[in-house]
Amino acid sequence: MLERQGIEQSMSRRGNCLDNAPMESFSASFKKESVHQARFRTCEEARAAVFDYIEVFYNRQRLNSGVGYRTPAKARAAMSPEAAMPLAA
Repeated sequence: MLERQGIEQSMSRRGNCLDNAPMESFSASFKKESVHQARFRTCEEARAAVFDYIEVFYNRQRLNSGVGYRTPAKARAAMSPEAAMPLAA
């Protein structure tokens, strides 16, 4: 029925590179651990909080089950020497 309507079904199988589950999981964690606890007075304050959460806490301190209970920075560094470069400029 979807095909007749020209609709492509969501591709959500495990291991599918188009799977959105990792991003959904990150968004949920971000909201629970940061956003829902804060009141931002300005957009700049919100931007700084997002940067701090991602670059300081999430990438370098928070353990992630998807990469063997390591931080994303440690998992990336383990891939290759070139990958050990900073996650964001």
